[in-house]
Amino acid sequence: VSPERILMSEDADQAIINGTEGQFTVLAGHSPMISTLLPGLIEVTVKGKSRRVFVRGGFAEVDPERLTVLAEQAFDADELKGEQLAGVMQAAEGQLAAATSDEARRLAQAAVDALKAIAR
Repeated sequence: VSPERILMSEDADQAIINGTEGQFTVLAGHSPMISTLLPGLIEVTVKGKSRRVFVRGGFAEVDPERLTVLAEQAFDADELKGEQLAGVMQAAEGQLAAATSDEARRLAQAAVDALKAIAR
């Protein structure tokens, strides 16, 4: 979920999340937890097919039956192309240039790196 829309609401086989404390995989029956998110890609497998969602920070809440991601911004990586990708990349690079702390630089660099991966 992003402020603009619900990107996905499906029964997934698994999701790979980049949390601020490290990457983790969510499967059915996962122990309850909450994590802040790094900017980057969430990889979701639904019926054996992989989907990627770019998120710019937020939170993931996991319980045994569901994963809820509340993202500051979220885009379907397969739909993020052309001018929209360029605009998101420009914003991420601007945040990197304007970062005034190591943590802000780390988060902005994570977003830039994930967007470059999408562009390839």
